[in-house]
Amino acid sequence: MKKILVVDDETDIRKLLKEYLELEGYLVYTVENGSKAIENIKYNPDLILLDVNMPDMDGYEVCEKIRDYVNCPILFLTARTEEKDRVNGLKSGGDDYIIKPFSIDELLARVEAHLRREERKSQKSNVYIKENLTVDFSGHQVLYDGENLGFTRTEYLILELLLTHSGQVFEKEQIYEKVRGFDGEADAGIVAEHVRRIRNKLGKYSKKTYIETVWGVGYRWIG
Repeated sequence: MKKILVVDDETDIRKLLKEYLELEGYLVYTVENGSKAIENIKYNPDLILLDVNMPDMDGYEVCEKIRDYVNCPILFLTARTEEKDRVNGLKSGGDDYIIKPFSIDELLARVEAHLRREERKSQKSNVYIKENLTVDFSGHQVLYDGENLGFTRTEYLILELLLTHSGQVFEKEQIYEKVRGFDGEADAGIVAEHVRRIRNKLGKYSKKTYIETVWGVGYRWIG
């Protein structure tokens, strides 16, 4: 049974959402403020419906505080319709917006769509194979013609990040932050050295360019 956390300071909205979501077969937790929302992350919800305008802590702040600890979709409930508000919500880690007053049918459809998307993501293959290169996501290994290239943990995590976001440019600082595989005192500039080592290990087997340097910006996967 999928679990949904509803966070809204309006009692009527909490009751309404709980009633309709439970009729659809979801297990629903409801809380009235941001502090309790953070406490209830312990239930590991599959999706969060998060009100933006709350007295103690607004939805954007809640989202920023919990995003590093939850991977589930976060859908904002808001009466704010300006573009800057939607942008702020997405920057804080939100996945979607549902404008108040909302149609319950549309809300249920959005919830179902996001949960289906999460299921498809979880069913994705745990291996990447292209020509002679194989990346085993489950085993954290990089192989060429079946031979393990001996990537370190950090090298592997950088390659995985770039590969799974193929074509997207990442700044060195972004890579450092997302991978978090370095010593706490390491400088983000060390990313360049790790990328050089990744290229050398791949270069022993192939002349193909897998990681492109975007000068003045960072790196992206083009293999």
